[in-house]
Amino acid sequence: MSSVDLSLQHAVHSLYEEHHGWLCGWLRKRLGCVEHAADLAQDTFMRVLTQRKTEPLREPRAYLSTIARSLMIDMFRRRALEQAYLETLAAMPEPLGLSPETRELIIETLMEIDRLLDGLGERTREIFLLAQLDGLSYVEIGRRMNVSVNTVKKHAVRALTHCLLLIED
Repeated sequence: MSSVDLSLQHAVHSLYEEHHGWLCGWLRKRLGCVEHAADLAQDTFMRVLTQRKTEPLREPRAYLSTIARSLMIDMFRRRALEQAYLETLAAMPEPLGLSPETRELIIETLMEIDRLLDGLGERTREIFLLAQLDGLSYVEIGRRMNVSVNTVKKHAVRALTHCLLLIED
């Protein structure tokens, strides 16, 4: 094991020892569930470990709470997507016999699409979704949103470019 790995292991261990209890309590207040708080605390320290920062933190609790808050947002987004997906399945006339693996793959794909669209402005995202999901023409979108077709085209190009650049990364 290299000296960097040992230094990292020691830094994360110290951070965990000093702040794990506080982080669990902080998360428990926000989530109202001991088990979810413990899971997110572990995920937070895993994220710290994978970032491989060995220098001492000036504000460790602010650092940990920022990571934990991001993980909470991801968790809430995932729950919202799962709920919307389950509601859509329930509203379908014939129940689909999807395996748990297929269902998980669909949810992961929806999460990835959500992540791709997260960096878009509200109008750009709405135009992209109206065109891609609802199948509306640029003229129909322009009428619905009370903007010119040229504006719709610019936002559509911006959205597609954004998605393509993120996919390349």
